[in-house]
Amino acid sequence: MPTVTSSDGTTIAYTSTGVGPGLILVPGALTVAADFAPLAQALSDEFTVHVIERRGRGASGPQGEDYAITRECEDLRAVQSATGAALVFGHSFGGLVALEAAIGDSGLLHVAVYEPGVSIHGSVPIGWAERCRSELDAGRPFDAFVTFVRGMSPQSAGRLPRWILKAILRSAIRGSEREQKLRLLRGTIREHAEAARLDGTAERYRQIPAPTLLMSGRQGSGTARAAEALAEVLPAARTESLERCDHFAPEKNPELVAQHLKAAFADV
Repeated sequence: MPTVTSSDGTTIAYTSTGVGPGLILVPGALTVAADFAPLAQALSDEFTVHVIERRGRGASGPQGEDYAITRECEDLRAVQSATGAALVFGHSFGGLVALEAAIGDSGLLHVAVYEPGVSIHGSVPIGWAERCRSELDAGRPFDAFVTFVRGMSPQSAGRLPRWILKAILRSAIRGSEREQKLRLLRGTIREHAEAARLDGTAERYRQIPAPTLLMSGRQGSGTARAAEALAEVLPAARTESLERCDHFAPEKNPELVAQHLKAAFADV
């Protein structure tokens, strides 16, 4: 994987594939660059796709003691500078990073996000974080993961008894996928704390000059509602709904997401 050095000296790795205009993909929480390989492949016939290995993952350096979303934005800009890419797509927390990096940035020709992790009226809760961190400190990472899932989905998973949800998650998430999520969970707490810290500041996105595509899945989820609310703020935004998809469409339905991105970036 090629690497760049971010502003604070942290090494940031990324993958590259395809031919055409440069497009940077920014994965979300609990994901790594490899999780976006199918999406990158689906886009590679029309774009040179660069997938960031976000800090705290793989060949990239650690989050760092002074971690903040500004560090993530600096990482994105470092990859942008190295590759010359002028298009960006971010998912979930990666979508928040893409939006933050695009504020006042005329170097980006187009921005697209899928259910970005923008907190509007508390849509990104953080009350679960202290218990999650305590369970990690106690050497109980899977219990911490259950706490995370319950806390982030209070209207669905949060209503299930812990023992039932724990059994469901043990059955549904296994092997290397489970190991990855547990390994990244401590860093995910810090990421969600940043999203929660920015709650109520979406008006700043009026400063994004680039046309912005806001994609969302099934209506009703917190992240889907946030995407809808952003449409009223962004000066050059349009929305698209992928009704048959859930929050993880970029991983589960890469071909469909790629179709929407190709259409959005067709005039570049």
